[in-house]
Amino acid sequence: MIGRDDPHDNIVLTVFVHNTRGGAIASKLIGHFLLKDQEFKFTAIAFGRIGGHNVSLGLSIKAKEKIRKMGLDPDNVQLAVQRKLIEGEVILPEGLKLRE
Repeated sequence: MIGRDDPHDNIVLTVFVHNTRGGAIASKLIGHFLLKDQEFKFTAIAFGRIGGHNVSLGLSIKAKEKIRKMGLDPDNVQLAVQRKLIEGEVILPEGLKLRE
């Protein structure tokens, strides 16, 4: 619905990508994000070409429970991380570049 506020838009977090591997169609990303001074590790598969950009993000059950105990919906947090990965709002180690 146009004009509707998404619940993950107001989640403040910082995403760090440590490593990428892959090719022209898909890449595996390894990193972490900071949410309320807590660190959460993730792995993700970033898809590029067919159907546009998309990210499949993986969080452990333990991480999802920790997020839930913080009073947040883990699904909304995952969507916020995915959006930052798709839009390139990430911090990379010096010398690491994401493929366009």
